[in-house]
Amino acid sequence: MAGNKEKIMVISLGCDKNLVDSEMMLGILDREGFEIVDDEMQADVIVVNTCCFINDAKEESIQTLIDCGELKKTSSLKCLIATGCLAQRYADEIKTELPEVDAIIGTTAFDKVAETARELLDGMKPAPRLDDISRLVSGKPRILSTGGHFAYLKIAEGCDKNCSYCIIPKIRGPYRSVPMETLLAEAKSLSDRGVKELILVAQETTVYGVDLYGKKSLPELLSKIGESCDFHWIRILYGYPEEIDAELIKEMAGNPKVCHYIDMPIQHSADGILKRMGRRTSRADLIRVVNDLRKSVPDICIRTTLITGFPGETEEDFAGLKEFVKEMKFDRLGVFTYSREEGTGADKMPDQVPDEIKEARRDEIMALQQEIVFEKNESRCGQILDCIVEGRIPEDNILVCRSYMDAPNVDGFVFVETDMDPMSGTPLKVRITGADGYDLIGEICD
Repeated sequence: MAGNKEKIMVISLGCDKNLVDSEMMLGILDREGFEIVDDEMQADVIVVNTCCFINDAKEESIQTLIDCGELKKTSSLKCLIATGCLAQRYADEIKTELPEVDAIIGTTAFDKVAETARELLDGMKPAPRLDDISRLVSGKPRILSTGGHFAYLKIAEGCDKNCSYCIIPKIRGPYRSVPMETLLAEAKSLSDRGVKELILVAQETTVYGVDLYGKKSLPELLSKIGESCDFHWIRILYGYPEEIDAELIKEMAGNPKVCHYIDMPIQHSADGILKRMGRRTSRADLIRVVNDLRKSVPDICIRTTLITGFPGETEEDFAGLKEFVKEMKFDRLGVFTYSREEGTGADKMPDQVPDEIKEARRDEIMALQQEIVFEKNESRCGQILDCIVEGRIPEDNILVCRSYMDAPNVDGFVFVETDMDPMSGTPLKVRITGADGYDLIGEICD
């Protein structure tokens, strides 16, 4: 039998939902006696938790597997395991085209990672573990990889929306909410470990609970986490606009721990394109939701994402999208070019848009959004913002903070020149004194 001190490394690619799975795998491996390392040259086993949401993510996952496979020639690496979305979707192709991969684990079987690693180290060749994609794995021990002052809580798995451009339902299965008692126990554990910011994630957070409790239960979950846990902030990502209702807005406005921030992917504003995408909103619906949020939560920060170059997108559609962005003045906005994904409805649609047009349209929207953000940031001078310490640049005597308007890894920073050296996660009130592009500059309030 293999000994108990084999070294194992987990590489997490893709989204923060994947990261939660990776952290659970780390927790399982640690509990099962493996030594967790973060240097690939030391690892006996490497687990790559892959992504394939868009083509760029697919290419990154494949290249990472190839690069790790090469380490078998130059390091102590004995075994390579592919997990996650690419492994689920392309198990047969990985077996054929990537012989350096020794085992394949699908999206709902990652809790078998220690078992798989043991089999490999004992000289066995396990068959791909591709469990039923309606299975739910939750509540496992976790080793945080985010630094400890913020953590993600995955409140559901899968999706029922079936947008025509998205492969996720075929890889991740139908929408399954994690039972509330499981989430509350995990949130309490994270709070007790010193986490100051809890970030709720799912393919869609806003329909949490419908499958288990017969009603949208995100407001109740937010309320119970706020009452039972000592978080400074609770942040909501991936709320679909058609599901944001008065009850949720009321909870956001009234719960002092809930950040006045929401990530609300809308993808487009043209009614015809939204319909072809399989989205369940119209331009008028989107305007109404944004107005409702801003009316009830005046300082809310709204982040959204758009897709340019969706099949059939005309110059008129794109002109309308630009006008919509100018009118809505979103605080945060990201743009993806449409990525054709085999197995989706949009892949077979006529009127595919050339890549150069998709990219030009993306760049035009981002230039427009840059003007909006820079103008908004300039107008924040004099405001006092609730911030949290992220780190320090000692050589410049600069404290790096995030305001409530800034989610980790996607938004900007607030830079403060000070001799103070508080721990990461420390809450601060910062008076804004200037702006530097997407970032803000400030001073600590007494």
